[in-house]
Amino acid sequence: MSALIVRALRAGVDGKEILRGVDLEVSSGQVHAVMGPNGSGKSTLAHVIMGGPGYEVYDGSVTLDGVELLGMPTWKRAQAGLFLAMQYPTEVPGVSLADAMAAALAPQGRAPADVADLVATEAVRIGMSTALLERPLNVDLSGGEKKRNETLQLAVLAPKVAILDEIDSGLDVDALKAVSQRVELITNEVGLGVLVITHYSRLLRELRPDVVSVLRNGRVVASGGPELAEELEATGYEGYGETPA
Repeated sequence: MSALIVRALRAGVDGKEILRGVDLEVSSGQVHAVMGPNGSGKSTLAHVIMGGPGYEVYDGSVTLDGVELLGMPTWKRAQAGLFLAMQYPTEVPGVSLADAMAAALAPQGRAPADVADLVATEAVRIGMSTALLERPLNVDLSGGEKKRNETLQLAVLAPKVAILDEIDSGLDVDALKAVSQRVELITNEVGLGVLVITHYSRLLRELRPDVVSVLRNGRVVASGGPELAEELEATGYEGYGETPA
């Protein structure tokens, strides 16, 4: 059983505080959705947990299985079992998806041929053309292809906890269903923990959450079950004000 635990996390950019004391947890086999209006700090939360550049951490703790991640470089957080599917996946000219996955799994002693077979199998499962596997990573791909690509990487790398930063952005109905169903299957099959960040409940009708938290003005102001996502869709965020300092 793995657990990602965020406690009293305060962080920002260029001295401007964006996260103002965030507390949340994600356990193995659990989908924890974080919803909130634009500017509430959702993407900042994802990148701070993963150790993205340009963010300043002022206080708090982020642990995975009891190991403090703050202060670790991003690659060490990935080795510890953390994965981030980005809202805007990075294009990497000159490096194919197949080569990237082979390099990522080489420290585990995985043979390149075995990795290539696994990548091809996952491409079929996610509905992604195998012709894209030798293309430069994310270069000249559509939004839907990039998100399928990110989901394929998640399946191949098999982390303990995955952070999905608005993975539904730019997806049509078919791609949304394919991506959501694959993530949910991994969650059920191997106990992946998922922290999913989204604006819309449509994703959560496919990738069913166990917990929904509302992030507003850099704080978690409410938490509940999956019914909270539907309530937010109907009423918006105005009823969820800022918690006292």
